[in-house]
Amino acid sequence: MTAEFKDRLGRELNQFSIILENSQINQFYQYYELLDEWNKVMNLTAITDQNEVITKHFVDSLALVKAMGEISTKEYKIIDIGTGAGFPGIPLKIAFPQLKITLMDSLNKRIKFLNEVIEQLGLKEITAVHSRAEDLGRDKDYREKYDLSVSRAVANLSTLSEYCMPFVKPGGFFISYKSGKIEEELSSAKHAVFLLGGKVNRIESFTLDGAEAERTLIKIEKVSEISKKYPRKAGVPGKEPLK
Repeated sequence: MTAEFKDRLGRELNQFSIILENSQINQFYQYYELLDEWNKVMNLTAITDQNEVITKHFVDSLALVKAMGEISTKEYKIIDIGTGAGFPGIPLKIAFPQLKITLMDSLNKRIKFLNEVIEQLGLKEITAVHSRAEDLGRDKDYREKYDLSVSRAVANLSTLSEYCMPFVKPGGFFISYKSGKIEEELSSAKHAVFLLGGKVNRIESFTLDGAEAERTLIKIEKVSEISKKYPRKAGVPGKEPLK
């Protein structure tokens, strides 16, 4: 681990009042090295510069605290939908080891990478699942079993809500990580959120230290059980978002 990596990660996490042990910083560095190594043979991320990975992947993932407040003592059960290279789920697990995390992605080669990271970093109570959200959301072992569903996936909020809300237990939350202006997208998704048993609880916009683009966390509360007709069959939420 380089001093530059340690200093930058620690400095940028100060904005969220997150302080890591040296062992956790080492895990982040291991993660970065694995990401860089595997990215040479498979497309995991377009962001490869060390400083950008710290800001736009690691720190951004941990911005969840801006929507959820203090989580270092919470034993939340969290599912990360469309996790890709493990964001935000793996950074959350490293920083808050007590969290119970499920990582879900539809590409098996990404699952192989995630399992390698989990093994190399010695992470416990975290699993990677190969599935589509529309299929797993109907599985009784996953449906409405989670305190939080999170996603940094690139899709409109109506589609993301149909992917993510089926996993959230009543009283829990879906947190969508977004960039740029979201007013129009949020307005068009409000009815979809209602159909899926949710309501917008909080909107938190901010700019990360070291990055210019505005980020927004949309916090949607699950206020009622979801209809059995959702999620619709695989492919439909993306092609025909709820209105």
